[in-house]
This record gives sequence, structure tokens and C-alpha cells, in this order.
Amino acid sequence: MNHFYIGIDIGTTATKAMVFTKAGKVVNHCCISYEMHHPQPDWSVQKPAEILKAVVDCIENLTSTITPQFISFSAAMQSLIAVDSDGKPLTDVILWADNRAAEIAQKLRESDLGKQFYEKTGIPIHTFSPMTKILWLKENEPEIFENTHKFISLKEYIWHHFTGEYVIDSSMASGTGMMNIECLCWNDKILNFLGISRDKLSALVSPMHSARSLSKNHTLVLGGGDGALANLGTGAMQSGRMSLTIGTSGAVRLPISKPFIDSKMRTQCYHLIDNQYLTLGAVNNGAVILQWLKESILQTNESFDELIAQAQEVPAGSNGLIFVPYLLGERAPIWDASAQGTLMGITINHTKAHFIRATLEGILFGLLSITEILIPTKKERDKIVIMASGGFTKNDIWLQIAADIFQMKVSVSQKIEGSAWGAVLIGFMAFGIESDHHDIEEKMFIPNPDNQLVYQENFSKFSKVYHALKDL
Repeated sequence: MNHFYIGIDIGTTATKAMVFTKAGKVVNHCCISYEMHHPQPDWSVQKPAEILKAVVDCIENLTSTITPQFISFSAAMQSLIAVDSDGKPLTDVILWADNRAAEIAQKLRESDLGKQFYEKTGIPIHTFSPMTKILWLKENEPEIFENTHKFISLKEYIWHHFTGEYVIDSSMASGTGMMNIECLCWNDKILNFLGISRDKLSALVSPMHSARSLSKNHTLVLGGGDGALANLGTGAMQSGRMSLTIGTSGAVRLPISKPFIDSKMRTQCYHLIDNQYLTLGAVNNGAVILQWLKESILQTNESFDELIAQAQEVPAGSNGLIFVPYLLGERAPIWDASAQGTLMGITINHTKAHFIRATLEGILFGLLSITEILIPTKKERDKIVIMASGGFTKNDIWLQIAADIFQMKVSVSQKIEGSAWGAVLIGFMAFGIESDHHDIEEKMFIPNPDNQLVYQENFSKFSKVYHALKDL
């Protein structure tokens, strides 16, 4: 008798739900997209009801033909919703990309108190953090702040709809900027600073926490944050591996066995489960920059694959064209919500293909700048394989450019949607189920040493541009 398990990844642009066998084979899937709204400058929000409907519709679609053993959840991190005592939203979903709290965050980041908060949480003080969003509501929407029953994430909102519980797993909570990464508990000093009590937040529980849904009687597993689960799902929680994810945004994540705090506040630290942690850096500017180039600048109907194919027409390094793609401000490693993009080295000889390739290279340079913090020496990097995940893994050209820029091997497993499978693996842990899955490498990309020098030179320039122009 076949048993089936559903993993749901509630992402920034879409909810993806997968039906897996115990061996990790995908037998059905559902994907429903939704929009990000920008009602004011620097605001990035979504409608809670739209996302909830997408999740409900995905579940109903998939369970119409099978009865899952459980449904487990992954979700994009650093979202915030204020809800009243009836669970009704008082705000939209304020997303990680929302920069309204930039001024508040920058002021706190530069203070001794901000440094103390980082040392306790492992989360840099930045407008992406729910902690700074709560502070913004306190200062700018006092009526909403006072009437808020709970400050929760989108995943907590959806879980409460299904179960009636207000709980948050330690994986999601470690991204809020309010959880002590050592004791995995809410930090009272930070809550006192915000002027809220612990009962304004959900109860902290394990990612293996489970409950029965109120209506359909499904078994639900809480799961975790998408970043940590992507590492788990792609096999990148093992020693000697580093995860590289590029979707709307991007991240590099390195598994560690205990919390890591960077003395310069450049990196983040998340908990997954038990003694499994991640040190990482996330960027705002992932494939959304390629989308911007396609729609706003090139204004073309060509597919992304067609555009990326044109990047092969020009040599590595784009003949000196360098793109620092900080169009949405930036998180790691500079943590500056007001950062802007820069195109450097444009000449009359540069073409459309150069701009496409420079965009691909610039996104990867941003992620390389984080990697060099997490793994400081080339000797260490030579021992580590990059496990690629996210939408960019569907394009071999971009993956080869990644291998050449990082000068590291890049592996793509069959679990491109690693977060959904990672959520199912958490469910297996919760119920003591042995998975029949074995990591199967689909493709391996070997760095081309002929491109090493040009990328070293361009990356050296890339690394200086932001700091040189910041004051301007």
C-alpha cells in the first residue's frame, strides 16, 4: 500500500504543494501564484486572504485524489501580520522586502543596544526583521499596535486557520530578531524594548509539532522556514556542503552544529532542529532583478531561458560590464535598505547580451561576497560542494556561471523544490518514519579555470563599488 505525504512551500510569489512518496518521488503537485503589492514607496505587502486561499486550494486539489499521512509546511521567513483577538488581520502581510522601517532599523543598528540584540539573536538589525516592523507599527500606527492581540507570521496565520493554535516553530522564530538563539526562547530584553509581552507572540515549539486540522481532519506538521528546509531537502545539512538558493531573492547557507555570531554583524544564524543550525546570508536581489531587466528595461516577450541563452554570446566577465544589483536595497553583507544599484564600465560596444550576462554575474557576485565571510579561505572552499536549489537550477548556463564565479563544484539534486521535501522530512522525524529516499545527483557543474582570473578581477571591483559610492 502506497503512503503519500504533502509538503507545502508558502513562498513570496507562489504556494507550491507537492505529493511525495516515502522515497521522495513527486506524484502530484499544485502551484498557485499571487501578487506582491506596493501601496506606498518602500512598502511590500500581500493580502492574507489571498495567500490563505492559495494554500487551501492547493490542499483541496491534491487531497481530492489521495489521503495524505500528513501535510507539512515550509514558508518564506520574516513576514508580519498584526491580528486582533478574533484572529482577523489588522494589517496586510508585511513582507521581508518591505523597507518602511529602514530609518528605524538603521538608527538601532548603529547603537550599542542594536549590537547587543544581534549578539543574542544572530539576526542583524535591518528592516527585513519582524522586530523592526513591530517597532515601526508602535511609532507610526499606535492604534493598530495597541489593538493587536498577536504579532504573527503568515505561516502562523495559516496554521491558526487550520488548527486554532498560535504556535511558531524555532526555525521561523530564529528569523524574527526576537528569539535568543542559544536558549531558543523569546528574549525578554528585546520584548521590553518593543513594549510587548510574550503573550503577544505565539508559543515557541519544535518544527516537529503536529495537530489535527479542525475541518478536514488532516494531520498537520508545523515544519519550518524555507531556507533551513531547503538545506535539509537538498541534502545540504551534511558536512562539506553549502546551499546556494536563487529564487525571487537568494541565499547561501552553511550547516553548523552550534550558533555562530559574526563580530561585524554581517551574517544570520537560524536554528533548524536539535543541534542543527545554519549560518547564512540572504540577499534581496535574486532572480527578481532578471525579471526587472526583462520587463522594465528590455520590455521583451522573450522567455527567461531565451534571454539567458543570449548571455552565452559574450565572454565571462561581460567585457568589463559590472552590475551591482542593489535595486531593492540589500541585506547581507551590507545591511543597507537604502542601497541602490550601479552599472559600471558601460561602453559603446556593450549589447543586450552583455547586460543580461552582467545581471546574472552581479546576482552571483552578491552571493559570493557572503560566501567569503562564511568560508574565509580558498582551501576551505575547495573542500565544499555547492548544493543548488531554487528556480535558477532549471538553467544550465546560469549554473555553470555560478561554478565559474565561485570556483566551486555545483551540484543539482532531483529535489529542486527542496523546501517542500524538507518539510516532509521534518514530518518523518515527527512520526519516526524511515525515508526510502537516497540523494540522487542530477547534474554536476565543474568550474572552468580559464574564467577564474576575469571573475576575480570583476569581483574585486564589484566589492568596492558600494563602499566607494555610498556617500554619494
